[in-house]
Amino acid sequence: MTTTSAPASEPLTRQVSHHVSQSVFDGSRLRVVLLVDVNDGAQQQFLEAYEQLCNQVASVPGHVSDQLCQSIENPSQWLITSEWESAPPFLTWVNSEEHVRMVEPLHSCVRDTRSLRFHIVRETGGPAASAESGDRRLQTSPRIGDGVIRHALTFTVKPGSEKAVAKILADYASPDPQVDDATRLIRTSLFMHGNRVVRAIEVRGDLLAALRHVARQPEVRAVEEAINPYLEQHRDLDDPESARVFFTRAALPAVHHVTSDEASPDAVRHALYYPAVEGGGMRLAELLAQQDEVAARDPHSPVLHSTIFQRDDVVVRLVDVRDAIDTDPVQVLGLTDRARAAEVTALLDGDVLGADAAALLDSAPAGLLTLARMELVTDRRSPRA
Repeated sequence: MTTTSAPASEPLTRQVSHHVSQSVFDGSRLRVVLLVDVNDGAQQQFLEAYEQLCNQVASVPGHVSDQLCQSIENPSQWLITSEWESAPPFLTWVNSEEHVRMVEPLHSCVRDTRSLRFHIVRETGGPAASAESGDRRLQTSPRIGDGVIRHALTFTVKPGSEKAVAKILADYASPDPQVDDATRLIRTSLFMHGNRVVRAIEVRGDLLAALRHVARQPEVRAVEEAINPYLEQHRDLDDPESARVFFTRAALPAVHHVTSDEASPDAVRHALYYPAVEGGGMRLAELLAQQDEVAARDPHSPVLHSTIFQRDDVVVRLVDVRDAIDTDPVQVLGLTDRARAAEVTALLDGDVLGADAAALLDSAPAGLLTLARMELVTDRRSPRA
């Protein structure tokens, strides 16, 4: 695992990572697979949109190559694969406004898409056969997962509407957690920080199937319609394109998850908001991930589980704590290593937090914890989770 003396930029894969069930920071190459179902008669339109997209993506930092494939059995089924130097540059691009605009022509000619992302663990033939292992940027050892997929959504509401929105989001009947024979909702945690809402979900099985299942539930649809007037970003749930763009922008992917050796049924879930300066979100998330690696090996750490979500300059850390959250503010904030903590606080946006984070960490870490802490709206677990 990462140690406090390790260089801040050292990839997490270089240490033993059998506690980590998810991470984008291991430094290995990334393979992205996009399954596309094209509308009947729109194959040529799709091909032209892809050619335009391909030319634009070629200049994106971190992009290596891509391929477009068409099914030999069903001409409506296409496959786009791309390779990236590592996961962070891909996520930076795919979560950007540039990407939203870039893929718009594709969505006008497709029925459905499904994106899958994989770190390359082993490969044979070609350049890999003669390259040194250190140059191949492959994942050195497979991670051990727990079968749970973690994802979050975030959006902002109009200032002054926070209490009304919190009440709407707390007062609804939970949907049926069983999606199908292979997929089940495990937990939904909803927090607010000022006018920012974060909804984190845990799913065992197929995340996309779970999201679609939840969206179809009448009680959930009623809640979504009720908060529509309060949203800062307009959306029309009856317009598929409007809904798609909203939820694309709201996606807050999990970039790292780690667990400790200890499990506790009494652990309490909290969320912490780390607003980054412009362009600093990915680096801030990586630094927090490195410190969470260390904490997972510390039997005295109050944090039993930590999941880091990041998109652009929004970084949210979900932590399950065994003691009161303010027992050890520095540990709970994930800032025990002084060198990394200094870089983290330098990356925090003081205009959002409303304080000098570095000064607070030195003089009153409990104050920084108070500023970062999100307000719990609801935390629901499936009965058979």
